Amino acid sequence: MFLRRKAAGISWLAVFLGNPGARFENTRHNAGFMTADAIAKSSGVKIDRLKFNSLTAIADIGGERVLLMKPQTYMNLSGSAVRQAMHFYKVPLDKVLAVSDDVSMPPGKLRIRRSGSAGGHNGLKDIIEKCGGEMFPRIKIGVGASPDKNRDLRDWVLSQLSGEDKKLMEGAASGAAAALEAIVSRGIEAAMGEFN
Repeated sequence: MFLRRKAAGISWLAVFLGNPGARFENTRHNAGFMTADAIAKSSGVKIDRLKFNSLTAIADIGGERVLLMKPQTYMNLSGSAVRQAMHFYKVPLDKVLAVSDDVSMPPGKLRIRRSGSAGGHNGLKDIIEKCGGEMFPRIKIGVGASPDKNRDLRDWVLSQLSGEDKKLMEGAASGAAAALEAIVSRGIEAAMGEFN
C-alpha cells in the first residue's frame, strides 16, 4: 500500500503590488511586480500559475515555503486575492509580506516596516480593510514625488520609467528581493538593520 505524502504548507505569503497588463509594465506603481520578477529569477521559479486571482509560484526561501503572488485584480482590489490565499493556506496576517511603491520616499530607497497605515497607498489600504488590520510587514520602494507639483499623482505613478529613474528602480527591485529573503530567513529585525 502506498501512502500519499502530505504536501508541505505555506509559511509566508509574499504579495507584490502592481497592475496587470502591458500598459502598466515599467511604471512606478509596478515596483512590486518588478520585485516579484527579481525574486523569481533569484529563486529559479516562474510566477505564472493562476490561483487566488493572482499569478503565483511557490519558492523555497531560507528553508521556508513562500507563496509569491502578483494579484491580477488591479491595485485597488489586491486585498481580495490576499484574503483568499490567507484562508486557503491558513497563513496569519503577520506572515503576509507586502511589497509596494511609495511616493513619499526618494526613487530607489527601501524601507521595511513591521506594520502601519496604508500611507495613502490604495493597494495596502485594501489589504488592511479585507484581511484584518495593519499588522503585516511590508517593503516600501521609493518612487519619488513628481517634480511637477501640478501633475496628478495617478498620472505620475502610472508613467513609464526611463533613464536614471529606470536604473534606480531596477536596482531597488533587486534590493527589495534581497530584503524579502532576509525577512523570511533571518527575521524582520535583522532585515531592518541591514536594509533601512
